[in-house]
Amino acid sequence: MALIADVEAIVLRAPVSDPNDLDSSSETVVVVIHDEDGTVGIGEADAPAPVVRELVLMDDRHAWSRGVRSVMLGRDPFEIEALHRDLYQATIYHGRRGLGIHALSAVDVALHDLVGKQLGRPAYQLLGGAGREAIRPYATIYPGVPGDRTIGELMHELARGFERALELGFRAMKMEAFFGDLVSDRELVGCIQESRRLVGEDTTLLVDFGYRWSDWRAALWTLNRLEDCDLFLAEATLQHDDLEGHAKLAARAETRIGGAEMAATRYECREWIEYGRVDVLQPDVNRAGGLTEMARIAQLAGLAGVLVVPHGWKTGITAAAARHFQAATPNVPFVEHLSPDLFDSPLRRELVSPEPAIVDGAIELPTLPGLGIELDADAVERYRA
Repeated sequence: MALIADVEAIVLRAPVSDPNDLDSSSETVVVVIHDEDGTVGIGEADAPAPVVRELVLMDDRHAWSRGVRSVMLGRDPFEIEALHRDLYQATIYHGRRGLGIHALSAVDVALHDLVGKQLGRPAYQLLGGAGREAIRPYATIYPGVPGDRTIGELMHELARGFERALELGFRAMKMEAFFGDLVSDRELVGCIQESRRLVGEDTTLLVDFGYRWSDWRAALWTLNRLEDCDLFLAEATLQHDDLEGHAKLAARAETRIGGAEMAATRYECREWIEYGRVDVLQPDVNRAGGLTEMARIAQLAGLAGVLVVPHGWKTGITAAAARHFQAATPNVPFVEHLSPDLFDSPLRRELVSPEPAIVDGAIELPTLPGLGIELDADAVERYRA
């Protein structure tokens, strides 16, 4: 195996973004690992990009505060587990559940991409091999924050998104119900019932409530009135760190309760299982610790009878990594798919290729080496911050 010769961290930023919106795909930090033969692997982190770049490229300060790049130079990339362990120990100072882990996530994904290319094998085979016959993505339909729009205008945008997603071949969708004070809980029930009618009975429907409630009983009241909508998952119901509230809600609701989209490492996810009692974990590959840590999280979840449906709102790098994670992991029924045909994101649309085809709700298992994608050099230069 060719050894690691260099590590880059590149901040990319879309030319126009609204700081009042919730589009984390408008900026990213791409970690590029080069080996001695010129092969590269790529990964990204869903975190403040300039800060992650500094953590990757910083000089060593002491044994627990080292730059990620310096730990990796000259190492054999095939030893992914050993590198993950060494990087974890060398970045304790950066925060055990914060930016240090987010940076490690990007590196770990890039290592899987690089080693897969060196071996001529898709990355999911490095995770143990195929655990399913196809990838099952869900399309997130996000009309943006309300702004000065009416609920009628937002529902019109959602309806257009549902229709387009069905045309694109999706058979699972997530409604982003980020309506805030624009609707009461009773009115929200009507909006979701209308969404179920629009997507049809045969489409799997998830709802992201955008951390709407601080009172778990208010969330339960709403979910009880949505049982006829056959929701697969209720995401972000309560405030993110309210594990006790999640436990009370999950014990009483018929709908699966999800959580942990901001979680880092299996240790934090274990708390969501043991104290939050959620039915579904939703960590990001690019935040939780990379593919190595996501595999551990899925194993931990499986022991508790919990599903994993990873969150993913970034570029095509994260989308590809999530596909490989699901390919190798039996208890991952769906992965989030930010479709460039459903949301106008320049980085998601242009940064990497190819984009997989979705046929009758499924994507074929990857066959190309590594993540199976390549950076567009022109896009990198165009959006380099």
